[in-house]
Amino acid sequence: MTDSEQDERKLEQAGRPAGRVKLHVCVTCRGAAAYGPDGALRDPGAGEPRPGARLHAAIAEAGLPEGVELVPVECLSACVNGCSIAISGPGRWGYVYGRLDPENHVADIVAGVTAYAASTDGLVPWRERPTIFRKQSIARIPPQEH
Repeated sequence: MTDSEQDERKLEQAGRPAGRVKLHVCVTCRGAAAYGPDGALRDPGAGEPRPGARLHAAIAEAGLPEGVELVPVECLSACVNGCSIAISGPGRWGYVYGRLDPENHVADIVAGVTAYAASTDGLVPWRERPTIFRKQSIARIPPQEH
């Protein structure tokens, strides 16, 4: 049995669904500042990493708890919501959050993902969620049956 299989068995025995929690970060997000008052997309600065890529790098640098995989994705189709992330895991509700700032929200994202990973179903009590997870939710997705 591999280490990964042993970890999944421990999660199942602890009452948590097997499989890793995934934190998807849109690396192509431009951030809310990329849109003008008329909603038109502004041209980003040449050679600068997009805010989504900066958010991904900042989360990678901050580190995530064991059992959480950081996954870069090219688009979450939440463009008008600035920087966006999605959290999912086997047997858990999934979430998409937006209007995230790579300079100010990394600690809250890590705290929220940590609470999510500790849950058995992805439902973290309201008061235990960071404010950005309470106020900046775009979607909640039911668990997928496999």
